Amino acid sequence: MDTTTAILSDITTTIAGVVNDFDQSSVLWALIVGIILAFLLGAGMGANDVSNAFGTSVGSGVVTIIQAYIMASIFETLGSVLVGWSVTDTMRKGVVDTTQYANNPKELLLGQVAILGGCASWLLIATALHMPVSTTHSLVGATVGFSIVLRGLHGIQWEAIIKIVASWFISPLLSGIISSILYLIMDHSVLRTNNPVKSALRTLPIFYFACLAFIGLMVFWDGSKLLKFDKIPGWGIPIISVGVGCLGAAFAHFILKPRIQSKIQDSEVPPTPPIFSDIESGRGTSELKEFTGEGGEQIQPKPKQLPGKVRKFFNWLLPDRNRVDSRSTTQIFSTIQVFTACFAGFAHGAQDVSNAIAPLAALISIYRYKNTEQNEIVPIYVLLYGVLAICVGLWTLGHRVIKTVGQKMSEINPASGFTIEFGAAMTALLASKIGLPISTTHCLVGSVVAVGSIRSGEGIKWSIFKKIVLSWVVTLPVSGLISAGIMLIIKWIAL
Repeated sequence: MDTTTAILSDITTTIAGVVNDFDQSSVLWALIVGIILAFLLGAGMGANDVSNAFGTSVGSGVVTIIQAYIMASIFETLGSVLVGWSVTDTMRKGVVDTTQYANNPKELLLGQVAILGGCASWLLIATALHMPVSTTHSLVGATVGFSIVLRGLHGIQWEAIIKIVASWFISPLLSGIISSILYLIMDHSVLRTNNPVKSALRTLPIFYFACLAFIGLMVFWDGSKLLKFDKIPGWGIPIISVGVGCLGAAFAHFILKPRIQSKIQDSEVPPTPPIFSDIESGRGTSELKEFTGEGGEQIQPKPKQLPGKVRKFFNWLLPDRNRVDSRSTTQIFSTIQVFTACFAGFAHGAQDVSNAIAPLAALISIYRYKNTEQNEIVPIYVLLYGVLAICVGLWTLGHRVIKTVGQKMSEINPASGFTIEFGAAMTALLASKIGLPISTTHCLVGSVVAVGSIRSGEGIKWSIFKKIVLSWVVTLPVSGLISAGIMLIIKWIAL
């Protein structure tokens, strides 16, 4: 019995091997086309998604478009290499059940070409229309599209799809809540104090400590296998993270703070008549914005007509929508926002770059090993190829979308821009560590809407917001339809 079982097992394995095997030369064209389409996908993502990530920094005037391009090129690369590998695994194996292609890996290989074609086409179309869309949405839609053509509804990981769809709503909500809380803390501790400049300088090391300690935690917690960070013991991760945060705080206190104070002193000028006219009209620095009524009581803008104690609470909690922060205060937060812009680029690289190269990583793996298991680590050259494509798209076409989120939807200054970027980056990095492929675009838009609603005198331009939401809604079905169409053509020609 044991001998018979062993013989049958050998025969089954041999037959499976014959069925699984395919002539690599017959699909070499698919590998070449896939590599080209992956570059177009990366370029479309650079022109669209990456532009969204740095839009708030450009919108607040902290950095120029060229400076944003340079920072994006550097920190997108670092984020993808240091953190992004776990999200890649989710996108290439988590949306559809790849085991159903075990007897015909050639089908799954050709399906990656359809995914790349569908996603790249939609991103380039959206960029031409100035529509900020999500690469993550596009990839999920394209993956479902090819799978329906080959296997119908069977094999789609609906539980994973539901989680991803839920993240589209959870990510902007969570990001908006985090950014709003950060802005309110900053408003109470810095902006509405009697001396905002002094308060901002005092809290500067704290902000740097929080940012860098959090980045350290994200980098070393379940870190990159490529760089052996996963070998760091659990007790060592918080120690390293706190150490990184302390270095950032020391840099801010001993180097950055004196430089900022020097610049502020050099830029101070005697009051001029226009400043007095600003004071008389109720506009000026935060210290001059508050005024008193006839009885000497302090009057605050009323954000809502609510009864009694509730109205007083909101008057105390929410910021003065008409306040214009002093130039010195803005200058301090400009330096912080440059840092958080880099943080946002790092988070985007960790999340979305990994999503974008997932089909290419799967394509190369199936071609090389002739199976659908994809157990190997994503090669670093695949990550770097994706970053190169993204940088090309960003530098050539990024100007078409970069201002939509950063300038057109809401008024953003360095103080609010800092909290928007930090909240969005925190949300994206936390999601990347648990392998959930959320949209960084959604996080940023959620933060812009939340912070803009509580602080901006002009509020949110809801017409722009509606167009952005519409682009989100149509992304998944459109990219899915394009991918399905490409798969039908490939099936007719090559299968």
